[in-house]
Amino acid sequence: MQEILDAILADQHDALGGLDVPEHYRGVTVHADETEMFAGIPTREKDPRKSLHLDEVPTPEPGPGEALVAVMASAVNYNTVWTSIFEPMPTFGFLQRYGRLSPLTKRHDLPYHVVGSDLAGVVLRTGPGVNLWKPGDQVVAHCLSVELESPDGHDDTMMDPQQRIWGFETNFGGLAELALVKSSQLLPKPRHLTWEEAASPGLVNSTAYRQLVSRNGANMKQGDTVLIWGASGGLGSYATQFTLNGGGIPVCVVSSPAKAAICRKMGAELIIDRSAEGYRFWKDEHSQDAKEWKRLGARIRELTGGDDPDIVFEHPGRETFGASVYVARRGGTIVTCASTSGYEHTFDNRYLWMNLKRIIGSHFANYRESYEANRLIDKGLIHPTLSKVYPLAETGQAVTDVHTNSHQGKVGVLALAPAEGLGVSDPEKRAKHLDAITRFRGV
Repeated sequence: MQEILDAILADQHDALGGLDVPEHYRGVTVHADETEMFAGIPTREKDPRKSLHLDEVPTPEPGPGEALVAVMASAVNYNTVWTSIFEPMPTFGFLQRYGRLSPLTKRHDLPYHVVGSDLAGVVLRTGPGVNLWKPGDQVVAHCLSVELESPDGHDDTMMDPQQRIWGFETNFGGLAELALVKSSQLLPKPRHLTWEEAASPGLVNSTAYRQLVSRNGANMKQGDTVLIWGASGGLGSYATQFTLNGGGIPVCVVSSPAKAAICRKMGAELIIDRSAEGYRFWKDEHSQDAKEWKRLGARIRELTGGDDPDIVFEHPGRETFGASVYVARRGGTIVTCASTSGYEHTFDNRYLWMNLKRIIGSHFANYRESYEANRLIDKGLIHPTLSKVYPLAETGQAVTDVHTNSHQGKVGVLALAPAEGLGVSDPEKRAKHLDAITRFRGV
């Protein structure tokens, strides 16, 4: 592994194809025999630091259409939180189902799960049938793993019945020194970004692009007013940028003055600090408070000069969904994913049906959408929202930060990279965008 790292750090990428691949590597895992360790403990009290392990695991051989990547850096997404606390179910069921698909996928059904759905790194090996990528290529990976043997996926690959999220519903994920991906997951690494910066947008950037910009999501147009929950967080920080970049008007909902300040740095002007303004959408565990929905709607109209949101960018789920349906304008769109506060959504259907609103479910992104989202990063039109970086050995703490919502933007993890700040090959472009690239750092 050290020879591989030395070659990458010396920019001798062409030599990687001739180096031996180690038989084992370090990866962050959960264990199948520990899935009951948090039984009876409330969700918020479950501690990812107890369930996530840094193990030496065997290196998989890339099969047809696959690539083995040396991971320089990765990042934490909410799906790793779910994996680490075994909610809503342990991920080993996903691996077992995938393992039954073919002899090739059987490799994923293991008593440990190497997690993580982001990476930036360098291709080490490719399997049969891979022509676009070769050892030495600097890449990032999106997390759509898809088989495409069914006709259902050939209009929109997210509709494929064998669509999965790599590192969550498959094994050999990105929070590791090596990762196994399908070659169709690979995208060019933006040359002006460090390894950790390049690794951080992947999942959330593509998810926000489909959810908000794509015709498969809300299909935002210029002038649309967009209510964005958690506007300084992993998903919301990209939704805020896409709205501004696409000529929309973001109304950013945050939970602290520090998060409001981040939104202003991104260029947003209309901000609601829900903690300062004291919104409580639930009277108790079973009853929502429609007066609070109305108070939020009035506040939005006050900020916008009388406009209700054309689009509500929804991802908290249970806690906010009733309010989201209420505040969307007549004929407006609520586009939803994730449900980080709970999956069971309750809303007053009168406000949906009688006002001709739409609810659209959105999940990650297809290959084309992921490519377009990454291209905007490469063009310097959308920027990473990386706030903090941990070493691989402290991934448990990084995941805990996300679980407890004590982070801003994205939390990165160094894998093979020995330090932050490495991997930039276009310093001129970086200098042009440096303030935007680093505006989340240290917040």
